[in-house]
Amino acid sequence: MSFQSYLDNIETKTGLTPRQFIELAHERGFGPGTKATPIIQWLAEDYGLGRGHAMALVHVITKGDQISSKHVGSTGAHSDVSDRLWLDGKDTKPAEPRQ
Repeated sequence: MSFQSYLDNIETKTGLTPRQFIELAHERGFGPGTKATPIIQWLAEDYGLGRGHAMALVHVITKGDQISSKHVGSTGAHSDVSDRLWLDGKDTKPAEPRQ
């Protein structure tokens, strides 16, 4: 599953966009420099998210929307089309270019 797919699935499950999770995290004092464990615990307790989905949000909460380009355009299961993640909701995401 691509990184973006994790974020889209989280939105489907919770009704919250990644950007909304970032805002909620900041209200709790989470952001750059926060260790993963307290964020994972919060997401599991309040939203029922498993570790993999929580780790996707840990990344955007602590590091923003840029990801490593090593999987961009690859043919593997974790291939993303861009090194930037869309955080403003899957329904507003621009169409991905055809390959």
